[in-house]
Amino acid sequence: MKYALVIFETDESRKRIQTDRDTHRAAYEDWIGQIAAAGKLVGGDALDTEQAAAVTVRKTTDGAPTVTGGPAHPGEETLGGWFVIDVADREEAVELAKALRTSETVEVRPLLESA
Repeated sequence: MKYALVIFETDESRKRIQTDRDTHRAAYEDWIGQIAAAGKLVGGDALDTEQAAAVTVRKTTDGAPTVTGGPAHPGEETLGGWFVIDVADREEAVELAKALRTSETVEVRPLLESA
């Protein structure tokens, strides 16, 4: 089954990244490298959360788009990226998410399988 590991940065993780970017990157690369070496990584990407602000497009009740600066759901947690993995079951996906040694939040979501 395929799952998305959705990464959310927190205020604490952003502080740690800014304090020691090399250590943070090494921990991330080790984590994702282990998943890839096990043949479970399908793909993924990190989002630029420092250089460019998010823009949100919403439809009004009459269908007209409105554009606002900032994330769709402002708060302490910011969407930082995602990885897609192919594993046996939800429990394995959760175990892989738990293995991330940095302080980000990881949401585990099943992907819809194509017909």
